[in-house]
Amino acid sequence: MGVTSSVLDVATMRSRLDRLRSHAAAAGVAATVVSPGSDLRYLTGIAGSSFERLTALVVPSDAAVAPVLVSPALEYAGLGHVPLADLGVEVRTWVDGEDPYALALGGIPTGRVAVSDMTPALHLLRLRDAGAVDQQLAGPVLRELRMRKDTAELAELRAAGAAIDRVHARVGEWLRAGRTEAEVAADIAAAIVEEGHAAADFVIVGSGPNGASPHHSVSDRVIEDGDVVVVDIGGPLPSGYGSDSTRTYAVGTPREPDVASAYAALQAAQQSSVEAVRPGVTCEAIDRAAREVLAEAGLAEHFIHRTGHGIGLDGHEEPYIVAGNDLPVEPGMTFSIEPGVYLAGRWGARIEDIVAVTDDGVERFNTRPTELVIL
Repeated sequence: MGVTSSVLDVATMRSRLDRLRSHAAAAGVAATVVSPGSDLRYLTGIAGSSFERLTALVVPSDAAVAPVLVSPALEYAGLGHVPLADLGVEVRTWVDGEDPYALALGGIPTGRVAVSDMTPALHLLRLRDAGAVDQQLAGPVLRELRMRKDTAELAELRAAGAAIDRVHARVGEWLRAGRTEAEVAADIAAAIVEEGHAAADFVIVGSGPNGASPHHSVSDRVIEDGDVVVVDIGGPLPSGYGSDSTRTYAVGTPREPDVASAYAALQAAQQSSVEAVRPGVTCEAIDRAAREVLAEAGLAEHFIHRTGHGIGLDGHEEPYIVAGNDLPVEPGMTFSIEPGVYLAGRWGARIEDIVAVTDDGVERFNTRPTELVIL
């Protein structure tokens, strides 16, 4: 476990815990169990992942009952900078041979328990055996907090967008005929860190026919003159808030005859979707704005994924910009707008920006030009 607190202070953490209690109570939940992962990081700044020893924050919905952090004694020393006492959180450490599940639930009001979505079954089932029989996922409760970013979170995402833009501005240093996708990706990954990220979370370099696979990573394919190349990259800042941006490049003049017309339609579709973003518009309407433009160009069947996903401490989180999601967007929500066109076995293209809903419209966190970049 480690601590990341660059966007958290006691007042912010207290507010988030109070809002969690309120939302959980309204959902009929007696307590929320939050295991290591992005939910715990959001609430306390504690970063890390679950393993076989239980670490969990248990937050009763009754404000009169103190939250409890259960931690293995050997891990707790690394959490010394978290202001748990100031937050009124009771700490219960345990050593191997003790029952941490009974420790976690001791003194907690009985009733339904919401458990964070990524809690391993190892812990979920043992919590049930210890008395938390009536369980539900905590996602529906926590997403109501996490979907709407506060000022500090928006600043981090804005900084992440600017950092990944600086990497895209340098792609011409590495992308050229005769190099493999893997070689180009290695240079990009190094630049992602150089430009301020804690790590390169993902690097997609899809050249030629590989660009028609939206989640292609990299391969030993040698990039050729005339290739269209999809470059989708991102990673977290030290705060945990991440970037995600895609631009499409061509190495020389594209050899496929339909690239210019299809790419023009894609660019128009992405712009249409961005312009549709404003408070009160539904996620499915933002998705439809891109899809309709591509349909008019005869490319509907080549757009094979949703238009976007939320982003914050997780690369993919609520809200999802997809058909069937009638959630109206609100100020503070952040998500990608990333339509694509994929011609199987030939070439593909995608344009992706992270945007935020403002009080009266939309802000782009990525500001690089969206034209096809000819190198």
